[in-house]
Amino acid sequence: MRKIVLMMSMSLDGYIEGPHREIDWHQVDDELHRHFNDVLAEMGAFLDGRVTYQLMARYWPTADADPQAPAPVAEFARIWRNMPKVVFSRTLQHADWHTTIVRDVVVEDILALKAQEGGDLVLGGADLAAEFLRHGLVDEFRVYVHPVLVGRGKRLFPEADALTLLRLKDTRRFGNGVVLLHYECDAAGGR
Repeated sequence: MRKIVLMMSMSLDGYIEGPHREIDWHQVDDELHRHFNDVLAEMGAFLDGRVTYQLMARYWPTADADPQAPAPVAEFARIWRNMPKVVFSRTLQHADWHTTIVRDVVVEDILALKAQEGGDLVLGGADLAAEFLRHGLVDEFRVYVHPVLVGRGKRLFPEADALTLLRLKDTRRFGNGVVLLHYECDAAGGR
């Protein structure tokens, strides 16, 4: 069965964006971008909320058309454009680039999606991730901690009433100081 993998960048103090949605503090250099490409190219689909999808759709469909685009950027544009995408939105009416719009997170539908053939499913967007976490649908976490304190903004993880036990699978330090913390949910510990 495919896994749902929450893959997000955050500041050391737990934010995915600043108070005005800024993400200019993300430290994505060629090494980190190539790593993202390697991981994401193996995935079976992107699962995103509307905000994340629209942010991506504004840039990535044509990013490789720029002759000045660095090789990792051009490569990711092709990955993003060709990868199946599921966007969870109650308001979005139309989406391109192999995208299916779904109105609500329905546990049975997500389990059916996981049971399909193909690579794992990468989950993006804090609000959507919170909904998946509430339903115990996240199997792995790939959290990229950037060496910066943002101070305030949108947190990656919401407050929760349940304890989620995790098991460390892997870590990696990148040359720019970003650290990957790769966890899987501890099935014995429950969610």
